[in-house]
Amino acid sequence: MSTSTTPRTTTVSPLVYVAIAVTILAWASAFIVVRGTAPHFTAGALALARLIVGAILLTPLMLRHRWVAPTRREWLLLVGFGGLWFGGYSIVLNIAEQTLDAGTTSMIVNIAPILIALGAGLLLGEGLPKWLLIGTGVAFVGVVLIGIGSGGSMVGAGVGVLWALLAALTYTAGVLFQKPVLARLPNAQVVWIGAVIGMLVCTPFTGDLVAGLQSAPVEGWLGAVWLGAVPTALGFTTWSYALSRMPAGQLGVSTYIVPPVTIVLSLVLFAEVPAVLAIVGGVVALVGVALSRRRGPAAASAEREVPVTETMASR
Repeated sequence: MSTSTTPRTTTVSPLVYVAIAVTILAWASAFIVVRGTAPHFTAGALALARLIVGAILLTPLMLRHRWVAPTRREWLLLVGFGGLWFGGYSIVLNIAEQTLDAGTTSMIVNIAPILIALGAGLLLGEGLPKWLLIGTGVAFVGVVLIGIGSGGSMVGAGVGVLWALLAALTYTAGVLFQKPVLARLPNAQVVWIGAVIGMLVCTPFTGDLVAGLQSAPVEGWLGAVWLGAVPTALGFTTWSYALSRMPAGQLGVSTYIVPPVTIVLSLVLFAEVPAVLAIVGGVVALVGVALSRRRGPAAASAEREVPVTETMASR
């Protein structure tokens, strides 16, 4: 196979755009449904219910691929990935939305791309470009504004901001654990293992889940099923489909749309809208994330000139 570095042009099919749209709506809906379902379950019980449904629905997708036995090192990374991203993130997100509205939570959580870039630069040897550091500083200012606009004290919404930041951190750590194993293991297998490990992490909340299911109304049951079926199983599936057919950096930009969609849905369904200063902070944070993705002319040229073999290997 030729290793020519001739710049390539990628034609994105309409189905890929459909997959992106489904992913954005699915992930935005998670913040909404958690907000509406949280009163009926404890944070841990809702996370467990979500992951049970997600793991069950992801199983057929995983079975379509040949099982690749993970090495000992890969199992350790998978435990970190599943425990932090699926398990830990689900729990702390649910806690955050007990005091924060869905829109504010989504704005804070969506600083995760910049945290992932920092972690990859420090831990995975990907470097710390100038624009990454500038974007980090801008995003930090945005988060401070969100905290002030949301109540900023260490009670009520202020604590919710801290929990949302922890959600962003656990999500970031989970992705950094996931990235090395994707070099050899099938994506569907990695996601399924992550969901199962996250489910196991949440098993101490089984009693809370049983009690919650006994007392929750029908909408509580439906909310728990939705979280497992749509944001978890469907969202990860459509994301993976799109990721296999377009550059990761280009696809990653689409997650910037999640907070505005969440705010609109929250306004329509709950008549909730973040404070004006929190919205300003969210915009500043997202600008910081966008700045962090800027590349110098040499880096941009290198990204456009991807060897064919490298492209094929990533699919």
